[in-house]
Amino acid sequence: MSKLDKIVGKTVAEIRGMEKDSEKAVIIFSDGSEVIFYHEQSCCEHVRLVDFECDAKPGALIISAEEVADHEFGGAYGSLTWTFYKIETNKGEIWMRWLGESNGCYSESVDIRVKEGSK
Repeated sequence: MSKLDKIVGKTVAEIRGMEKDSEKAVIIFSDGSEVIFYHEQSCCEHVRLVDFECDAKPGALIISAEEVADHEFGGAYGSLTWTFYKIETNKGEIWMRWLGESNGCYSESVDIRVKEGSK
């Protein structure tokens, strides 16, 4: 079971961090839980949100959520990882494209943490 499977069926209350070059994006749900997209910094890597679309509004019900990642060599640091998220709701999509860059010795992935709500 993917961490994203835990958000299917939840209702969006608020979305934060959907800004170009953001290092963290958060979707807060009506039950007080949240999903956080970020990168646990190790040393010499940079992971950021480079592109996004967010049609979903508060009250939207998450129908599906998926992650696709692709690694390639190149870029300014020598290694790139693209991570795409597509979250479908009954009121539009939340789509994110993250870019991780390093010299190839550090993780370039996006970390996901699902925090359970108190409601």
